[in-house]
Amino acid sequence: MKFSTPFCSADILLPKVGDLTRWSVVACDQYTSEPEYWERADAFVGSAPSALRLILPELYLGREDTGERIADIRAHLSAYLKGGVFAEFKDSMIYVERTQSDGRIRRGIVGAIDLESYDYRPGSRTEVRATEATVVERIPPRLEIRRAADIELPHIMMLIDDPQDTVIGSLIGKPIKPLYDFELMLGGGRLKGSLIGSEGIAAVDSALAALKERSGGMLFATGDGNHSLATAKEHYEQLKRENPGRDMSNHPARWALCEIVNLHSPALEFEAIHRLLRVDDPYKFIMEMSMELELSGVPSAQRVRIHRNYSVRDLCIHHPLSKLSVGSIQAFIDNYIAENGGSVDYIHGGEALRRLAQEDGVIGFEFEPIKKEELFPAVIADGALPRKTFSMGSAADKRYYMEARRITD
Repeated sequence: MKFSTPFCSADILLPKVGDLTRWSVVACDQYTSEPEYWERADAFVGSAPSALRLILPELYLGREDTGERIADIRAHLSAYLKGGVFAEFKDSMIYVERTQSDGRIRRGIVGAIDLESYDYRPGSRTEVRATEATVVERIPPRLEIRRAADIELPHIMMLIDDPQDTVIGSLIGKPIKPLYDFELMLGGGRLKGSLIGSEGIAAVDSALAALKERSGGMLFATGDGNHSLATAKEHYEQLKRENPGRDMSNHPARWALCEIVNLHSPALEFEAIHRLLRVDDPYKFIMEMSMELELSGVPSAQRVRIHRNYSVRDLCIHHPLSKLSVGSIQAFIDNYIAENGGSVDYIHGGEALRRLAQEDGVIGFEFEPIKKEELFPAVIADGALPRKTFSMGSAADKRYYMEARRITD
């Protein structure tokens, strides 16, 4: 069928292995400071077929053995394809229910996103956009893997701003066929998937078309897997450049597999990511920031709690540099560090920030979580938000690899 938006059905690959708990593994960008997690995952998987053998955890990026790990991924990809590990479901979408570690259920739909409608660069006005700034240095190692692979195995989550739940809710009463239902490894909760029938696919497309009419130009925002989607885009653009006389409009690399999730799902919680700044002269920094951002105790729409040693101040921004307080503070920090030096760390959890901010020469910035209704308007107004603006849930509740798709013709 012809689809009304950049989200469409795909020829989806699912593993035929008996032990799906060993197959499905958490997103590669999690537990980057906890090597013991990945060591436990490796021991748990053992010699069983697993998505773990098809990904490169970020923990291992830039190490001496990165090349060997990439070669091992290629070897496993080839072996799995030749060994009949996958079953293919043509022109499909899959309805997913993820039971998180807190017991709440996150619902989504797995399909493909058209990369012609996506641009991660600042100032993008495409229907599919990045929520946070893309670090282009993180793309090359992922691109190396993708260029040598016949399939993709993404952990991309695309958000839709659907307060009335018209899209995923359109599947109520539509025929679906159970495909899998199993416990995820190492406390990751449970994953259940069902094949959506043609009636359901048509209903999803119709609901997305209606949502598009009131979207303000942005229908999808990358909630997770931002750099994976950027890598897919760069791979596709490279293929077009390398084949100038070829019609690439139907090449499999034009699309990327993803899961769409409603931003307003009760199972999705936004958590603030705080800043810990180290500079040579904290007093100078605070004085210049106070003047530039016009900080005071007079209430305004943007607020920040500043920690220094054992003192705490709640201040408001009256000359914002962004639509969000975290964006205004980050913009000033970036400019200051560029001129004066210093470093910034991104801290999850207010307690950790308060403890670390007691050190000399350190300033902590504590933010309120971004409100769900603020996200799309902020991205539309400012473009991609500063890196590490928000987090969605704990590492254990991030997306797990399950479905795959061919990206070569």
